[in-house]
Formats: sequence, C-alpha cells, structure tokens
Amino acid sequence: MRLKRQGILYLIADRKLGDEKILEALAAGVDLVQLREKNVTSARYLEDALWLKEQAKRTGALFLVNDRLDIALLSGADGVHLGQEDVPVDAAKRLAAECGRPDFIVGATAKTKEQARRALEMGADYLGSGAWHATSTKPEALPIKEETYLEILKAAPIPNVAIGGLTPENCGRPLELGASGLAVAGGILGADSITEAVRRFRERLCENGNRRSGL
Repeated sequence: MRLKRQGILYLIADRKLGDEKILEALAAGVDLVQLREKNVTSARYLEDALWLKEQAKRTGALFLVNDRLDIALLSGADGVHLGQEDVPVDAAKRLAAECGRPDFIVGATAKTKEQARRALEMGADYLGSGAWHATSTKPEALPIKEETYLEILKAAPIPNVAIGGLTPENCGRPLELGASGLAVAGGILGADSITEAVRRFRERLCENGNRRSGL
C-alpha cells in the first residue's frame, strides 16, 4: 500500500499521550500514523515503533517513524520522515533499497522552495510544510507564509501535507492553497472526542476534494 496523493489524514503520535487515544484515532480511520517521540532511549523508541506498527497494520494505516531511519528499518515501518538535520533523503532511499525495501516511503520537511526542490531531486515521496498555526509540540516553529507555501507546492509537485496546530476549524486555508492532506497531533489526540475530531477532519478533506473536482 502506498501513500495516496490527495485527502491524506496523517496522525502524529507519541505514546506518552496515551495508547488508548492513539488506538481510538486509528480505529476512527486515519491514513497514516507517524511515531514522533523525544528524549527516549533507542531501545524504547524501537519498542514503541514495533507496537505502533502492529496497531497500524490492524486498521490498514501506513506507519512511519520520525527522524530515526534506523528505527524505521528495524521496526519494519512503511517509511520515515526526515527533518533538515537528519539523514539526507537520497541516503535514506539508498539504504532502504539495500535492505530490500525499494517501496520504503521517505518524507521530508520543507519550509522553503529551495528545501522542497532539493528534497524532490533526492527522491522524497512527500513533503510536510508549516507551521500553519502555533503548536505546543513544536513551540519554536515559525509560521509559514502563504506565498512561501505556494512556492513550495510549485517547486515540488509531490504530495504535501500541511502541519502545525491544525484543527477542523482552522485547516481550510492550506487545503484551499493546494495541500494534499493534513498532519495533525494535538488537533486529534488532544480533542474531547478523538473519533469526532477525525470525522470532522475527514469532512474538511472531502469538501476540499469536491471543490477541486467541481462537485
């Protein structure tokens, strides 16, 4: 199963937020879940990755690991998401192929058109761009300008998920500009009803898809 090109609902999860919340989000129907944990040992990161891979498999969601290519490959993840200071995209692709994983998904963070173009040239499968709104998970993240986002989309015509403080109420603008999907952490796992939050995000994605198709 590969990453679809439009209507992507992408969950960013940390087990410290609670396994029950993650399981509810998966059951509600996200397309992809990324494990993003900080300040844990490599052994713990691998343990958590193995657990989440199995949970994702049961619901048909793709499973990615943030930053750690080694953990992604060791856990049998579907892919990895790499920041600007992580292993280069082309190196990750090459190692995955050498490990017998030519289908391995490699996503990259791109906050400028130059970063987007470089990631595309190195073979990135998708990009994540933001931050669209203030977020407690990355309080240092600077807000992205709409013109910058449009430049990124033009520079790299591959799926792009908007990220950063997104909720069902505020996610409309990146979708209108051309985002392929939404990467969400607190907007789902911090919601009063996780199932309802997933449903509402799905509605916004479907509304946007209908506008694009002229329905």
